[in-house]
Amino acid sequence: MSSLGTLYTVSAPSGAGKTSLVAALIDSLDGVRVSVSNTTRAMRTGEVDGVNYHFTDKDDFIAMAGRSEFLEHAEVFGNYYGTSTLWVKDTLASGVDVILEIDWQGAQQVRHQMPETIGIFILPPSQEELRRRLSGRGQDDDTIIDGRMAEAKNEMSHFAEGHYLIVNDDFNIALKEFKAILISHRLGLQNQQKQHENLLNDLLS
Repeated sequence: MSSLGTLYTVSAPSGAGKTSLVAALIDSLDGVRVSVSNTTRAMRTGEVDGVNYHFTDKDDFIAMAGRSEFLEHAEVFGNYYGTSTLWVKDTLASGVDVILEIDWQGAQQVRHQMPETIGIFILPPSQEELRRRLSGRGQDDDTIIDGRMAEAKNEMSHFAEGHYLIVNDDFNIALKEFKAILISHRLGLQNQQKQHENLLNDLLS
C-alpha cells in the first residue's frame, strides 16, 4: 500500500534562492511536484497553461473562491492567484509529495486547512549578501533596494512559523539539506508502515 504524499510550504524572502532550490530539488528527487497555481493574469510568451499556471477567467476564479476550492488565494497587483485544494489532495493521494512556493501569509492559510502541512523556511546567510542578491545587475536604485530589503525583513520575521530552517549560503549544501528533510520524513514510521504493509505482515507472521 502506498503512503500518502506530504504537503510542504516553502517560504523565503526575495533573494534567498527559494525558486532555484525548489527547481533543483524537483530535478534531483523523485516523487515530488510543485503545485501549479491558478491565476487570472494574462499568459506570457513561452508559458503553457497547466504547466506554469492554470490560467483562469476572473469571474471563474471568484466563483471558485466562493465555493472554497482554494487552499489559499490572494490578490497581487490586481491579479488573483490561488492553490487548488482538489489538485493538491489528488496529487497527495497518489503518493506524490507537493511543494507550495508561498509567502508566510499563504502558508498560514494552508496550515489552517491542512494542519499536517510541513513548513520550510529559507534564509540568506546575511543582510549584506541579501542586499547583493537583490541588487542584481545594478538596475535598481538604493531606494528600491531599501524597499525590497524592508519587505524581506518582514518575511524573515516569520521564520519560526515553519518546522525546518535552511540557510542558503552554499547552494549545494542547502540543496542537500532540503532533500534530507523530504527523505527523512518519508522514512518516518507512519509512512513506512503504509509503504511496507505487506512486508511487515510477512515478517511478523
